[in-house]
Amino acid sequence: MHRSRLAGLIIDCETDDLDAAAEFWGKALGAPPVDRANLEKSPYVELPMPKDENYVEIQIVDHPSRVHIDIEADDIEAEVKRLEELGATRIGNIKSWCVLEAPTGQRFCVVPVVSRDFEEKANKWE
Repeated sequence: MHRSRLAGLIIDCETDDLDAAAEFWGKALGAPPVDRANLEKSPYVELPMPKDENYVEIQIVDHPSRVHIDIEADDIEAEVKRLEELGATRIGNIKSWCVLEAPTGQRFCVVPVVSRDFEEKANKWE
């Protein structure tokens, strides 16, 4: 048995100015970024969403801009296999997560657990 749930949304931005992208999305969502981008440390800027909501991150990318979701799981490989059985295709592993593509073409990631309320809100899979 393993567990998984929607963890967050990542807004992929093909841009040279991650701070400007984060500022736009932060204002659009009512959650202006607290920190400025530090690309030497991370390609992400996290928006300060309320504690009971999923996370939203702005990511600088070298592909066309899009939005993707993260699914958090306590057993990444089991969750990837479950999703492959549903029709997803494994694109590749990156660090501690896996990128997949849905049968309808959207890419998404399965990531390690990050939410404090994961145990109480996650789906259980046999």
